Amino acid sequence: MTTARAFWTVAPGQGEIRTEPLPQPLPGQLRLTTLATGISRGTESLVFAGHVPPSQYAVMGAPLMAGHLPFPVKYGYSAVAQDADGQRHFVLHPHQTAFNAPAAMCIPVPAAVPTHRATLAANMETALNIAWDAAPLAGERILVVGAGIVGLLTASLLARIPAATVTLVDIDPTRATLATRFGARFALPADAPADQELIVHASATESGLRTALSSAAFEARIIEASWFGTKTPALPLGEAFHVRRLRLISTQVGSIAPAMRGRRSYAQRLALALDLLADPTYDALLEPPTPFEDLPAAMPRLLAGGLHHVVTYGDAPPCSA
Repeated sequence: MTTARAFWTVAPGQGEIRTEPLPQPLPGQLRLTTLATGISRGTESLVFAGHVPPSQYAVMGAPLMAGHLPFPVKYGYSAVAQDADGQRHFVLHPHQTAFNAPAAMCIPVPAAVPTHRATLAANMETALNIAWDAAPLAGERILVVGAGIVGLLTASLLARIPAATVTLVDIDPTRATLATRFGARFALPADAPADQELIVHASATESGLRTALSSAAFEARIIEASWFGTKTPALPLGEAFHVRRLRLISTQVGSIAPAMRGRRSYAQRLALALDLLADPTYDALLEPPTPFEDLPAAMPRLLAGGLHHVVTYGDAPPCSA
């Protein structure tokens, strides 16, 4: 019988690789061999630590995960894999050496997008949905709080708005170089500019959300892109929040933003995210990769912080299609 090897989270902070049967594909499925997967530090860190609230188990289930939250669970959603004809696909599948997936969920990777860069597609899809929810205007003063992968990708899209001034805020001064590469300014939280008309909060911290509120202009829109899991941040909604008529708006990639709902399908949104990754500037977000077999020992360190981490399978080329 054909088998595959998959990474499972089995307890808080503990993972293991399991060998499992891989049946023949059903009609409408593709058999895929994995080239690379990406680690989504935000959601995967909450799953790995067991910090997903029970009330959100059904909502936070990944499309092709196995097991059950909290444990044991096979979780992840950033796989680039190839079919028998050598066509590469992006699939919302966990870390696994080979798998079957519905053909409708297998989005072809454009030839111009290298395999490792393509693992950013799930994060880019999130950034794209944030931009749709934010509805930026030409010439706006825009602030992005949190220079993680989603914050950096979101800033890179918002910086394309004509005459917009985009500032990226983070506690890590080394992110300034990345901000500049993507057409944005950079500031530490203490130096965050005031009177910002559109703010995206992506730091997943209470302090970051406070920075967003304190930097907001009159009737500013604050787009909350973070998911706090079991944390309950305390916010100063009794200070200038009401007098400035601020709007705090949730955004989440599980639903297409209202402005594009009914106009773009989930598959079309993901395909557009992959097209956006043809820009080689995004290679600056990729860390040196980790082999799949090293994941059980490496995952706690990989989820602790950094940029976008790629998991490799066999001899997939890092920077070529």
